[in-house]
Parts: sequence; C-alpha cells; structure tokens
Amino acid sequence: MWDRNQMAARAAQELQDGWYVNLGIGIPTLVVNYIPKGVNVTLQSENGMLGMGPFPYEGEEDADLINAGKQTITELPQTAYFDSAQSFAMIRGGKIAMAILGAMEVSETGDLANWMIPGKLVKGMGGAMDLVAGVGRVVVVMDHTNKAGESKVLKSCTLPLTGKAVVNRIISNFGVLDVVPGGLKIVELAGGVTEAELRTATEATIVG
Repeated sequence: MWDRNQMAARAAQELQDGWYVNLGIGIPTLVVNYIPKGVNVTLQSENGMLGMGPFPYEGEEDADLINAGKQTITELPQTAYFDSAQSFAMIRGGKIAMAILGAMEVSETGDLANWMIPGKLVKGMGGAMDLVAGVGRVVVVMDHTNKAGESKVLKSCTLPLTGKAVVNRIISNFGVLDVVPGGLKIVELAGGVTEAELRTATEATIVG
C-alpha cells in the first residue's frame, strides 16, 4: 500500500500547469513537496496567502508564515497576501481550479465528511464547505480504512457532511477511485494491492 508521502506524490500528478490550487490539512499539505517539474501551480491558503512555497528547513521557520493547518511555510517572490474576505471571494467566485482535501469518510455518490466527529472538540469547520462548493474539482486524499480495518469509503457517510456529491476523485493508500454514475470506478491500484483487496476494503459500490 502507499504511505502518506506516496499518496501525496500521486495527488501531485493531478496538478496542471497554470492552475490555482488549495491544499487541505493533513496529507494534502505534503503535495507541495512533489509538484512535477515543468508544472507551475499557484497554491492558495484560505487564511490569506496566494503563492505558497515549500516547507522551510529546520531553523529557517518564520512563525508569521503559516498555512491553514498552522504549519510554517515559505513565501515566493510572487506571493500575495490578503484578508479572509478576499480569500473566500476567490474560492466562492470559482477562481480556484482544484482543492486537494483530507477526509474522514467519502460516499459512493461523492458526499464528503471531513470536518468533525460528533462529541469531539473541533476548532471549527474552516474553509472546507466553501471549497467543495466553489472549486472546479475536488480530489480527496485519505486512508481507505480506519484503525479497526473498517472502510471509510462508504455507501453513505455516517458523519456530518461537508458537502453532497462534491468529490471527483479519491486517492487512498489502496489506490485511485473516481466517482461515476452508479458508484466508484477503479482508476489505479497502489503498489502491492490487488483489485480483490481494494474491493474487500471498500463498502461503497464499485462499478465496472
């Protein structure tokens, strides 16, 4: 199966030259380390930064430069800063081509749950609900199963939804799945994973 970095590297292959892209909290933040050569993308952070650079080397961190997940990042010569109102105007206005987000659950119809578990303390919903409603394409990067081995790719989500029918592609440690009419379609298997293993680990309907 793919580890976190391999999932992030696979997600980076989704990037296209010239795109404006938002990276969510968790595994998606690692995508910045795997942007393919020759592909120029502008990364947007909803806390007010357009043009995020890679993570800083140890000892070179600037506490004032953080992404939405409060990780220290670097700036680029072309980096622009703005307030949250402008940031969400970009998102809600359809200016962001793609969001790569983490997930707790995804359904076979592309429903996404990634902001809270009932009964557990959360910092807030963040910008995820705006992102899934406003961007052109949503790619989810997630572990396929929980610690008990139960599928997180479901027929229907059990957790509070971030958005309904918003996910286009799922990249998990088992492989890549697309949301299509009738369920999910296998696009690619992770190294060492068989189709039978992926199907067994998936509660959602797999078509084709």
